[in-house]
Amino acid sequence: MSQTLDSITTGAQVGALLPLLTAIVQRPAWSASVKKVVATALALVAGVITVAASGGWEQFQHGTLTFATLAAVLAASQSTYDLIWQPSKIAPAIESVTSPNRPEQVG
Repeated sequence: MSQTLDSITTGAQVGALLPLLTAIVQRPAWSASVKKVVATALALVAGVITVAASGGWEQFQHGTLTFATLAAVLAASQSTYDLIWQPSKIAPAIESVTSPNRPEQVG
């Protein structure tokens, strides 16, 4: 049980910071549905990396542990984006700064 809790905790920590990294890839002009797909895909990739980093590739033999970690990364990334990073305007600012065509330059 302790291993599962450690895995969930690590997944939540990764997920909490993931929206800042996701904002580097996202573009302000993308639709909300495209942004959700990209954010979900990146959360799943980050979850797989988290599982591998915390226990090695043999960790994937434990389905419950793998699923718990993936779910923790996804849940933490979505909730921290909605509750912290978007309202504070930090993630949208990162999106704007890292976009090749900033919204004020389009036209």
